[in-house]
Amino acid sequence: MMISPHMLIPGDKTAIEGAKLRRSSMRRVAGFARPYKRSITGFLVSIFIAAIIALIPPFLFRMIVDQAIPAGDKRRIITLTVVLVAAALSDALLQIIQRWYSARIGEGLIYDLRVALFDKVQNMPIAFFTRTQTGALISRLNNDVIGAQTAVTGTLGSVVSNFIVLTTTLAAMLALEWRLTLLALIILPVFIVPARRVGLRLQEIAREQMGLNAAMNTQMTERFNVSGAMLVKLFGRHKEEVGAFASRAIRVRDIGITSAMYGRVFFVALGLVGALGAVAIYGIGAFMVVAGGITIGTLVAMAAFVQRIYQPLIGLTNASVDIMTALVSFERVFEVLDAPVAITDRPGAVEIIDPRGAVEFDHVTFRYPPAATVSIPSLELLGVMQGSDPDTDVLTDVSLSISPGETIALVGASGTGKTTLAMLLARLYDVTAGAVRLDGHDVRDLTSVSLRAAIGVVSQDSHMFHESVKSNLVYAHPDATEEQMVEACRAAKIHDVITALPDGYETIVGERGYRLSGGEKQRLAIARLLLKNPAVMILDEATSHLDNEGEILVQLALEAAMKNRTAIVIAHRLSTIRDADRIVVLNNGMIAEQGTHDQLMNANSLYASQVRAGEGFDSANV
Repeated sequence: MMISPHMLIPGDKTAIEGAKLRRSSMRRVAGFARPYKRSITGFLVSIFIAAIIALIPPFLFRMIVDQAIPAGDKRRIITLTVVLVAAALSDALLQIIQRWYSARIGEGLIYDLRVALFDKVQNMPIAFFTRTQTGALISRLNNDVIGAQTAVTGTLGSVVSNFIVLTTTLAAMLALEWRLTLLALIILPVFIVPARRVGLRLQEIAREQMGLNAAMNTQMTERFNVSGAMLVKLFGRHKEEVGAFASRAIRVRDIGITSAMYGRVFFVALGLVGALGAVAIYGIGAFMVVAGGITIGTLVAMAAFVQRIYQPLIGLTNASVDIMTALVSFERVFEVLDAPVAITDRPGAVEIIDPRGAVEFDHVTFRYPPAATVSIPSLELLGVMQGSDPDTDVLTDVSLSISPGETIALVGASGTGKTTLAMLLARLYDVTAGAVRLDGHDVRDLTSVSLRAAIGVVSQDSHMFHESVKSNLVYAHPDATEEQMVEACRAAKIHDVITALPDGYETIVGERGYRLSGGEKQRLAIARLLLKNPAVMILDEATSHLDNEGEILVQLALEAAMKNRTAIVIAHRLSTIRDADRIVVLNNGMIAEQGTHDQLMNANSLYASQVRAGEGFDSANV
């Protein structure tokens, strides 16, 4: 059996070197295959019946040559011919049945594995996505899932088919004439060793090809989105990008040619062995016919059988490599399914009902989690953990209470932990020490769905899907009515802009919302948040990088959004933060001071000195 490239491992040249067949893996493979037990049984039974039916024609040829023709029995010739036709039709029908079973099992497994992987990846913490190559992850969900499916339908079917065909054919040949059978097998050792080497070489070639394809996939994923394409154009790197892509593509081309030649040599050699076997059968068999040792019909039947034994024999010589290669695809799927999920609902987690928006950070210390707890080495660049684990705390002993409906502004230089503090509330990360509470509940004791339903976030670059305006809006509230959607957009000062678009609310916004200006996208994000109607709002640099007109409109939208809600505002513009109920100044991961703008300015400490110096603030907006 030839090596299928779908079974090979992208980007990992040592994936199956020294690999062992683990019982635990086999049990898990069996677990995924269990729902298709009846289909697999039908698949294997159809293979067995097809192998038996394939033995009929040579015996019928023998009867025609040895009995019907010498006797001049036309009726018998017609009868045997009809049986031959029936056998051919039966074989064709069984091939269709096998394909139906194979497709049913294979597509079902692909569906099960892809959904399981997608569900798993969706549950991974944010830290996982900050370390993982998107292209490599997509390749895992495509190539390895197909390779795992091939392990069940392709490899299993081929091994079973080869074994059944070989054993039944050899049994039939031995029953007919054992001496000619041994003769047909004598030349096999000359071919089996080179054939095995060719199979291993094809495996190495295909593995390199898959690795290069994965690298090209990653490059395309990063360069074909709007941000990547814009970066390439702005830096004038078009030729360099094409050159990098072409260097990989040309190697894929070259090894594709090499692979094609190896494959052709393999099949030519296989055909040559079959031809030599037939020559040996006819040559030696003819002498045996003349000597009266066998009949002409037996010789014809043996010649027909000998063509059937070489391919399954060669296939079985590579069976262990094929099985191991296919199972490694399952291993790589299991690697993702078994990856640690650092943030999960605790047993007995409760839902928060009608949240008021009281927030408390109680002696919170936070350090980013080590890679081993959030990442998969083979999905990172070059398949290894990049960089050392963090050894410093981002936040240290932070305590802060926020009353329902209060607006808090978090300020400080970049890297002081402002965004991190807000993300701990949404439980995108878990605290290293201390606790974060919402309405008196530790956020780790709440279900993640109810917690995040109570919190809305508008970030500096609010993400929009490449879908319609309406689809992006109702993502926050799938059951929202047309009236609710329009009301939210009016409050966010974006309704008139939407109705002026070519298709109104059905207008496609483009990838990441690039058909909208920065201010328009932010107002659309605010409208989406209003539809969600959270108790707590987090505004993370929501007005940065906007022009004055855009900022004014967004500020008006934010005023409507923050009404009767707890708000945590992270900003550098004084126009955004000076009217907050309280300003909390972070420095080196700790709270340096807090108070109103006037109180902090009168205190003449860190905040006042930074405002007067313009450090970390857009002082033009004072």
